[in-house]
Amino acid sequence: MTNHDHPLSRKNILICVGGGIAAYKVCEVISQLYKWGVNLEIILTDSAQKFITPLTLSTLARKSAYTDRDFWQPVYSRPLHITLGEWADLMVIAPLTANTLGKLVYGLADNLLTNTILASTCPIIVAPAMNTQMWLQKSVQDNWQKLHRDSRYHLLHTNTGLLACDQVGKGRMAEAKEILISIESIISSQGKRDLVGKNILISGGNTREYIDPVRFIGNPATGKMGIALANACYYRGGKVTLVAGNINSQLLQQLPPIQIISVTTAEEMESAMMSNFSQADITYMAAAVADVKPCNYSSQKLSKQSLPSNLKLEQVNDIVAKLGEIKQPTQKLIGFAAQTGDILTPAKEKLQRKKLDAIVANPIDKDNAGFATDTNEAILIDRQEQQTIIETTTKLTLAHHIINKTLEN
Repeated sequence: MTNHDHPLSRKNILICVGGGIAAYKVCEVISQLYKWGVNLEIILTDSAQKFITPLTLSTLARKSAYTDRDFWQPVYSRPLHITLGEWADLMVIAPLTANTLGKLVYGLADNLLTNTILASTCPIIVAPAMNTQMWLQKSVQDNWQKLHRDSRYHLLHTNTGLLACDQVGKGRMAEAKEILISIESIISSQGKRDLVGKNILISGGNTREYIDPVRFIGNPATGKMGIALANACYYRGGKVTLVAGNINSQLLQQLPPIQIISVTTAEEMESAMMSNFSQADITYMAAAVADVKPCNYSSQKLSKQSLPSNLKLEQVNDIVAKLGEIKQPTQKLIGFAAQTGDILTPAKEKLQRKKLDAIVANPIDKDNAGFATDTNEAILIDRQEQQTIIETTTKLTLAHHIINKTLEN
């Protein structure tokens, strides 16, 4: 999949930059969106220009960046804020200052940014950034909670770390990668928050069945599909629990504030899934779980000479089949089948035998699909064995397609 085949290609996204040192992070966001073929427009507030120049952002976007100077000049055939507001499929405000936050809550409009917001109906992502004491002020937190209640706004969390004031605390703006994930999620879901009030349980990654402390039976699943599902469900309003099997910490750091249960073996994954399953409205079993494990485990590393020539194996419990046995009528259970060759026949068999509501069959013997890739393709099969073909796309957009079909049935 080329950059210009990206799911965001040709979407209209308006980036609004507020006044704060975190404005530098927006450069990476704009640069990546341009590479993906997004139609970009940029607005900078007067205070934003004290931290980053319109020339910098216009160079990255290959488009002129608008300021309040443009807003007050009668040089356009239609009012600029009306034109931009009607054009945008999505707006992103980053960094969001305490000042602009207050204006959003009370519907104030005294510059190009705030007037454009009132002249638009599209979803809006906001990424706040400020000093810890400013962020924790009761007035700011009250405004933040009020903004939560407006379904147009999709609120990114602040991170904890070293701030420009040399304090360590909450208030750091979300990283560029997190902003890009939220943009793709909101575009893919069309801003819907259709999982609000739903508990979502997801397994991702792989399991390892150890022979000794350094050798194990495993598989190459990285957890990228599970991560994508967790992000997609979170941005649609779900309360998400991810059971993460050996997922790299850098991938986990891309996640918003959800519950993460880290496990290593199939037995640990089974315990975590069984403990959390009864509260789940929807469960996605995306992890690649081992089918067998060594009969014997050595607590000491075995020398090469003492390794058994024939490794005795025993089967591990089939987690998703056990969940299918105890699933209640109000719950939905979706499995995954990573296959080579014929992906449909084994997937249909698993669907029925394991009492799933749907199964996602995907090839692992094609380029840009399967383990460790950022893209995937799949055939989604429901209980009636109706098939939905999902062409090669990012795993995040694929996750949204899966959620859409889950909610249809």
